[in-house]
Amino acid sequence: MIWLLWFSLVQAAVINVPLRGAWHEVTRGDTPASVLAAFRQGTLKVFSPSIMQRFSREDLGSWVVLEPQGASTKEERVLSIYPAPMGSITLYAGHGPARTLALDDFDNSLHGHGRLAFRLPPGQDSTQPLLLKFEPTGNMAAPERFELQSLDDFVQEDSNWLTFATACFAVMVAMALMALCFAIMLHDVTFAWYTGYMLCYVVVQGVETGFLFHPLQLRWLAGSEVLVGASAVALSVSFASLFIVRFCDVQRFVPPLRVPVIALGFAMPLIVLLRCSGVHELVVMAQTLVNPVLILGALLLLFTALVAGARGSRPAWFFLVGWTPLLILTAMTSAQTTGALPSLDWLNDASIAMGAFEAIVLSLGLADRALTMRRDRDNVRVLADRDALTNIFNRRAWTEAANRMLEGASGSERSIALLFLDLDHFKALNDFHGHAAGDRALVAVADVLSSELRPTDLLGRYGGEEFVAMLHDVNQEQALHVATRLCRRVHRLEIPVNLQDLRLSVSIGLSMRSMGDTLESLIERADQAMYYVKLNGRNQAQAYERRAEMRSTSPHR
Repeated sequence: MIWLLWFSLVQAAVINVPLRGAWHEVTRGDTPASVLAAFRQGTLKVFSPSIMQRFSREDLGSWVVLEPQGASTKEERVLSIYPAPMGSITLYAGHGPARTLALDDFDNSLHGHGRLAFRLPPGQDSTQPLLLKFEPTGNMAAPERFELQSLDDFVQEDSNWLTFATACFAVMVAMALMALCFAIMLHDVTFAWYTGYMLCYVVVQGVETGFLFHPLQLRWLAGSEVLVGASAVALSVSFASLFIVRFCDVQRFVPPLRVPVIALGFAMPLIVLLRCSGVHELVVMAQTLVNPVLILGALLLLFTALVAGARGSRPAWFFLVGWTPLLILTAMTSAQTTGALPSLDWLNDASIAMGAFEAIVLSLGLADRALTMRRDRDNVRVLADRDALTNIFNRRAWTEAANRMLEGASGSERSIALLFLDLDHFKALNDFHGHAAGDRALVAVADVLSSELRPTDLLGRYGGEEFVAMLHDVNQEQALHVATRLCRRVHRLEIPVNLQDLRLSVSIGLSMRSMGDTLESLIERADQAMYYVKLNGRNQAQAYERRAEMRSTSPHR
């Protein structure tokens, strides 16, 4: 919108030569002289060249006469027709030869970007009427307005428009390509549908403004701009339909509308195929269907996004904010083709600016969606990695993290200690106080262990009443000191086991990493040390030693 305001202010600063206009449809036997004579007699239909006017392009076309108002001048002038019309226009001026211009004309030295421009030589009488013939095209004619200005003013205005349009198209293409990169990286087809939709809209505006011809010089499009533009419009609606299904999560928030929206997405390419078939009957059918389907489809997408947004779909509001203004502008432009809103000559440029605005808004919505997906994925990962009761690592996640720590320390002298912890008399606690009390005891013990260990140490629930911890950068003496402190902290919880004043405690076995150790070998040695503690009084820590009595310990709890 800032671009559009800036562009409008710049346009207002350019002074144009006032024109008086009149026109009528071409009839057989018309000549330039007879049309100019009818103009002087006042028998032509009068119109204001400064506002939008629609001229018939059916049958034989239309004649348009423009008479400059004001003092004569010798400077070089330019007559421009905005927006650039489909089909060719012939200028009859003075005694020189007639000149014909079209959007796909690559021979003219002066190209009006976004419009057609006729350069008038300085020697020509500046007050003489200018006669234009809008050649027949067989397509619905869009309204145009006319400007007569000095060459310097035209060049300034043309440069401003080119800067404005290039910036808008650059934003749309950049957002589309960025979405395509995300589609590839995230394997999410939602971004791909957005890319298709935005690129199709770029093609639509590029054809309608002539930007694809001047300045991009895409000569291979010459003669097929009408078909390319119509196909791009249909495909943009198709991509928008497939995009909104996933982006707004229609299946979740508006399930009854999912099938109609997807059907719209597949119907538009079928209409394009009919249009390209070359079979007259099928082409006529496609031309008959396209506008009603476009109108109904736009209303369907708008309604779907509104309902999804009302039911809690956050992305739907991004879609509505970005797409609704563009839909309103499209409706206003369509109304203008029927003669309504003739003074709103900025609608075409507003559509380009609003396309860039929509690209930015929907890109923000896609970024928000990507962040939401990442947050949800992280939450799922946390739920998958955490023990549901104690909220510390479960056995699988702890094993993976411990293996990564060991791999990171392989080939180095980095010391790693493994603690294997088993709660004493836990079965008796469950039997006497019930499993709910046992669960509360496990939660309390996990909290104590977490608070005593460093954040970088790995703590996990190995199973039942067993816990494991992997400590890095500690020697055996330090690790034993940590394990002893853990024993004391658990015992100080004073969790009663039975009526004989027995309190819950923990037995801890310790093993230190040696070269060539695996996680399984570390756990096995720490487990043996823990069993040794079980057999020798419990509620203490013991490092693994290669002694016969420790290796022969049996798994008694």
